[in-house]
Amino acid sequence: MSIELPSFTPEGARAAGKIPLVTGAARGQGRSHAVRLPAEGADVIALDVCAPVETVRYTLASSDDLAETARQVEALDRRVWTAEGDVRELDGLRRAVDTSVEALGGLDLVCANAGIVHSAPAEELTEQEWSVMLDVNLSGTWRTCKVAIPHLRARGAGAIVLTSSVARLKGVPALAHYSAAKHGVVGLTRTLAQELASERIHPRSAPT
Repeated sequence: MSIELPSFTPEGARAAGKIPLVTGAARGQGRSHAVRLPAEGADVIALDVCAPVETVRYTLASSDDLAETARQVEALDRRVWTAEGDVRELDGLRRAVDTSVEALGGLDLVCANAGIVHSAPAEELTEQEWSVMLDVNLSGTWRTCKVAIPHLRARGAGAIVLTSSVARLKGVPALAHYSAAKHGVVGLTRTLAQELASERIHPRSAPT
């Protein structure tokens, strides 16, 4: 599915000259970020797992989906670097981000968007379902920040946007694990904001 976007001149584009990292970029909300930012003048690093996750019952994005994201960015005459990586695997994630940043020349913005969802009453959740949800949606967000912050620091400033949800503010029936993860994202955001403010790196959480 292609996205119709207005044209921007480099001089008027709000993200001109910036390089963002978008996780979960192969389709959906992640693709919309990964395409919109180049429409505003950015070059982009688009990362996605492009593989099944064991507790997810719907079909996740594929390598072809990630390639389509890249095609849409290139149609805007912007540079894009794609990488396949799992936010649950710190070393692989670090390699993917480091390689991508080196290829494009820096990093200015992190959109930690990768996430999954699955519903069941709290007492019916398996330990695996609970663990995988928090590992992707909360720990994966932390890992993304962990590997990206040194690159933002090298630029002397930056921004971090952590995808949240209405479930960050209240409990949601049949989504105990998802809600717990999104509550955790808010706590992570607030802590990072205090830790990084003096370095002009500004985290925020954004609801879906």
